[in-house]
Amino acid sequence: MNAWLEKALHDVAHDASVLRTLFPGVGRRVGRGPSETPGWTVDDVARVRLLQAAPDAAAELPDLYRYGDAAEKRAVLRGLSVVDTGDAGLDLVADALRTNDPRLVTAAMGEYAATHLADSAYRHGVLKCVFMGIPLAEVAGLDRRTDEELVRMMRSFAAERTAAGRDVPADLLPLLTEQDA
Repeated sequence: MNAWLEKALHDVAHDASVLRTLFPGVGRRVGRGPSETPGWTVDDVARVRLLQAAPDAAAELPDLYRYGDAAEKRAVLRGLSVVDTGDAGLDLVADALRTNDPRLVTAAMGEYAATHLADSAYRHGVLKCVFMGIPLAEVAGLDRRTDEELVRMMRSFAAERTAAGRDVPADLLPLLTEQDA
């Protein structure tokens, strides 16, 4: 483990407010390249580990997100699944889903969203992913959250694409045909 990260984990374990000063520098300290976790960067993993180590990290999340750059926001969104925030993270997910940054939208549709978003918000998040070309494999909980209304929405989207002479995303087709069986 990186010596800086080891010390940072120790520091946040004793005082969650230290996250405010450590979070922005993580990429410079541990790198920004791909990690062993598909779709995650090394700094994503390190930031989420810092969140896990911090007592009461939930209290720090809104400001870490609000004042963070895109990489920091992405890590906060990914960290929602490992920090006990209850429904407090829903505002952060909603904010990310209002952006046009595919990295933030993808992170927003992680396990936290699959567990906490209301059905309507979850469906609209999935539809936004489809519109943005985000692979559905990146959307957590799709296997258990797909319902008739989501399928109807996806069918309408596919019909509009077909009518406009555009391709329907290939990863959408199994979702549509699965519901026909």
